[in-house]
Amino acid sequence: MLYFSCPITILNRHRRSAVSTDLTRPRPPFPYDLLPPLPAFTLESEDIAEGERIADRFTAPGENISPELHWSGFPQATRSFVVSCFDPDAPTPSGWWHWTVQDLDASVTSLPRGVGESDLRLEGAAFHAANDSGSHAWFGPYPPGGDGDHRYVFAVHALDVDTLGLDDEATAAAVAFHCAAHSIARATLTATYSLPGAPGAAPFLQESQ
Repeated sequence: MLYFSCPITILNRHRRSAVSTDLTRPRPPFPYDLLPPLPAFTLESEDIAEGERIADRFTAPGENISPELHWSGFPQATRSFVVSCFDPDAPTPSGWWHWTVQDLDASVTSLPRGVGESDLRLEGAAFHAANDSGSHAWFGPYPPGGDGDHRYVFAVHALDVDTLGLDDEATAAAVAFHCAAHSIARATLTATYSLPGAPGAAPFLQESQ
């Protein structure tokens, strides 16, 4: 099944209201440090850079455009890829999945800018899993105002199977679960984004001492 998303509708559905409670909390660990280690390969982008702030056009309050990604150096045994974007700093027990593309053929080594608009923009049999905003598409960064810098971890997972065998009802978390059993290498790129809060207020996210 092909899914289309209307960015304005999705954005209005998830529009943040002013934070009315104290969200002070420690920053969670890097999510892939919690999994068994894997060989790394290279993930790069024309639009985002490691450790740098994401431009507004790629965020949900902006133009909600998915950034360009390209990767290299993965194992020859790779049979397919999953691409994802995850915010571990969201104020939930499970972070926030912004983007998941599954069943990318091993011959695909890039995603052009804007391809996250719908399944029609993807090559071959690849398709989107539902993100945590409920759309089968890219949903850009949109952290609570005043929370401080959130990390947006883009990952490309090299898999030892042609397909995970999941359908379009699978959640991004379910895709991540099945990835863990089939990943033979992983590439990551982490960028940040924040929205302002009350003037002079300290960010809610507290760095580990």
